[in-house]
Amino acid sequence: MSNNTCNKIQELNIYDKQKSLFDLGDNYIIPLYQRPYAWEDKEITQLIEDIDDVEENQKYFIGSLIVSQEDGYWEVIDGQQRLTTLFLLLNVLGINTAKTLSFACRDKSNYTLCNIENILTEKNELIDFDRIQANINNGLKILKNTLGNRSCEDKEKFIKKLTSVILYRIEVPEHTDLNRYFEIMNTRGEQLEQHDILKASLMGYLQTNKKAQDIFALIWDACSDMDGYVQMHFKDTEIRKAIFSWDWNTIPPESWGTYEKLGKIQPQSAIQPIIDNIIKKDFKIEEQETVIRNNKKIKLQYQSIIEFPVFLLHCLKCYVSKYNVTHESNETLVYELLDDKKLVESFNRVIDHGVINGQKIVPEDFSKKFIILLLRMRFLFDKYIIKRVFDDVNVDGVWSLDEMKASSSNTPSYSQTKFIDYGEWYQKDKNPKRNKEVLMIQSALRVSYTSPKSMHWITKLLELLIKDKNKQAYMSGFCSSVETIARDAVITVFFNKCPKNSYMMGVNTPHIVFNYLDYLLWKDDFNKDLKSRKYQDFVFEFRNSVEHWYPQNPSGNFKSWEDGKDTFGNLCLLQRNINSQFSNLPPEAKKTYNERIEKGSIKLRIMSNLTIPNKGKVASYYWKDEACKQHENEMIKLLKEDCGIVEK
Repeated sequence: MSNNTCNKIQELNIYDKQKSLFDLGDNYIIPLYQRPYAWEDKEITQLIEDIDDVEENQKYFIGSLIVSQEDGYWEVIDGQQRLTTLFLLLNVLGINTAKTLSFACRDKSNYTLCNIENILTEKNELIDFDRIQANINNGLKILKNTLGNRSCEDKEKFIKKLTSVILYRIEVPEHTDLNRYFEIMNTRGEQLEQHDILKASLMGYLQTNKKAQDIFALIWDACSDMDGYVQMHFKDTEIRKAIFSWDWNTIPPESWGTYEKLGKIQPQSAIQPIIDNIIKKDFKIEEQETVIRNNKKIKLQYQSIIEFPVFLLHCLKCYVSKYNVTHESNETLVYELLDDKKLVESFNRVIDHGVINGQKIVPEDFSKKFIILLLRMRFLFDKYIIKRVFDDVNVDGVWSLDEMKASSSNTPSYSQTKFIDYGEWYQKDKNPKRNKEVLMIQSALRVSYTSPKSMHWITKLLELLIKDKNKQAYMSGFCSSVETIARDAVITVFFNKCPKNSYMMGVNTPHIVFNYLDYLLWKDDFNKDLKSRKYQDFVFEFRNSVEHWYPQNPSGNFKSWEDGKDTFGNLCLLQRNINSQFSNLPPEAKKTYNERIEKGSIKLRIMSNLTIPNKGKVASYYWKDEACKQHENEMIKLLKEDCGIVEK
């Protein structure tokens, strides 16, 4: 972002206990080329939940507002849905708000905004309902219903949190073609985000060095497209070779001087363009990558498991770890949760309060070191962290752990990431086995921690990779490092929480326990002779519901199981749609869903196989009275042996 654009970013408080962002003397108008207000329950509820997540005395970024200054007002180019919702929200909370928001040439919308108080207080005699804009009125109802059930105390807490919420107002440069800008932003499908603002801020520290800014922008733009491999986001082949060597598969150098020796750097469009890129006449959205496979040209897409803002937070944590950065006042320097809503604040906290060996961080040095670290970590992330891959065959995507290198024709070639040591190059069976094990344990972690905020396992692996210079290409022991992360989690959230020999957490049993158990069962099976394997078709999927095999409220004449239904042996992970099919059916009825069970978790398959009539009992009662306990003992024993837990 140019310095001109940088200087026109303003941080606005939504509410500061005295006035709101609509009470600052600024008038906002939604131009006619914008679509009408359209947010519904999903978007409005998410906004409220975001505000509920705000921690006390911490700034919380809620979005950006792209504007153009016209004759005495701000024309809203992007962000009008959020801005309008915030205007409605303040009114629903009873906060007096100046009438500084309006729509160009939309009488119904303006009439509705002017009559919010009458609508909320249901003074129907003062309202001309033929002039009410339905979507805005619906938004008011959603906000009123969502917040209206809260106690006065809860509302006050919500309003207090609102004082920590900020919006970035960004003014486009003069003479921007607003219609064209809006068209591109609409095609792009998203707002200017916090990471765009962070880029402008970090580049601002390099404003006296044009070459440094060019290097920074080149690397940032390449890294910001998280899908695919970072090497291919450097369009200039010579620069790609200079950074990643002739094979495109060497970790980028750490020395800043190496990048200064690069030839002339041409601007390149990024998938996450900022204002200065978007307004250029030659800007266009890039198409999906194509590769040659089996002499056929096919579309191939590698999809990252995290988005760029979260990756930036992982890298910030690794920066703090690598350079031993501490807080000048011995406070917490980086937040535990990877909250992308606090992206700019997190970086500012490190830059403003971080010290290295007793010396304050120099912002210019930070920008240079961080951008190089970002590139090196992105290379390692692409090579050693799983992705989803989509092609003409796998239209729904599958887990992959591939590395990319240059083919003989200087086109991208993909193969399994290598996890072998010196001397093992000709042992062809070594790498496929290790690659598969790493892929499986990482996918177990991925489906266990579905929120990007809690995917700390990625940070731990990246820290390991960036610190261990001798093992970035030869990682035969990498799988055990990933296993340790999962194993430690099982010990912490399960064995340390359960009383001795009592595993009755029920539906609150953490998902990582089930997924790690499935991994151990799969790995044991995988190490058998190929003909003896039973679970080679097993894959980790998003099975997000902990459910009872013997149900809580069994249908028919089956007895309930009050004292044992929540035991670990009686639980498994299911997709929610399968759980709805199982409902309250007894185990022997669930077992008839053979196709569903065979595609389910390994624990579920074992439970189904153990559900048989025996000792004069029907299958469901035999499971409840005997088989469940036997199954639990075997599963807990397997977990304990792996975790090194010895019975006293």
